[in-house]
Amino acid sequence: MNFPADLRYSQDHEWCTEPADGVTTVGVTGYAAESLGDVVFVQLPEVGTTVAAGEVCGEIESTKSVSDLYAPVTGEVVEVNQAVVDDPALVNAEPHGRGWLFRVRVEALPAELLDAAGYGALVGAEA
Repeated sequence: MNFPADLRYSQDHEWCTEPADGVTTVGVTGYAAESLGDVVFVQLPEVGTTVAAGEVCGEIESTKSVSDLYAPVTGEVVEVNQAVVDDPALVNAEPHGRGWLFRVRVEALPAELLDAAGYGALVGAEA
């Protein structure tokens, strides 16, 4: 499985971009999307909400299960991807692209986030 090198990854299978003007984009990894099966519903944090790294901030429901969504960063939610709310299948179709979930204003990314190689090793160990 391919993990984009320009993203950072959490051990909970979320990704985030390097901040641009203090804002990072968050989504779930392709590995997570594949493991979930067909995503049919997403509950995302509301704009203006503060999320904390490692804490539950929403939920993803698939035809297989309901899973908690964990924030990979701490900060204020500044945007949610309405396209994913309207069409949750985007999470499966383009997890690292149009299937992004929300954007957060951050001070910095947590040091414990993994690069693509580290996340690949984590996923390999889980398989």
